[in-house]
Amino acid sequence: MRHRYPILRRNLFLTGQYNEELGVKDLTWINANGSEMQYENWSDEGMRCFGMLLDGRAQVTGIRQRGRQATLLIVINDHHDLVRFTLPECNGSDTWLLLIDTNITDNSEHGSFKVGETYGVTARSLLVFALQPDRA
Repeated sequence: MRHRYPILRRNLFLTGQYNEELGVKDLTWINANGSEMQYENWSDEGMRCFGMLLDGRAQVTGIRQRGRQATLLIVINDHHDLVRFTLPECNGSDTWLLLIDTNITDNSEHGSFKVGETYGVTARSLLVFALQPDRA
């Protein structure tokens, strides 16, 4: 995975700050409802499932230019039960491709899902999705 997706081995520290010049955030924390996490979500002791959106358009080096890497969504569910996770909207496509679901042993279940669809994240699992680029 690290060889195929360079965004997983970046040299710059992720900040989550919006870069106005490039119009992108390198990292966005996503709630299970598919929206960006807010301050009050972090103090919610009941929140056990969230996502980390790594935007491939973010700056890759010290040179201020937009990146051209894949965008990934990593979902972690620490809850003891299934959580319905809404796939978030992201620039560049409306389709997420499931790469890893730690509770699926057979790769035949991997597929693509549209933005806004919910995916059943099983208990205590980790998922990785890649934003499938538009074919424009």
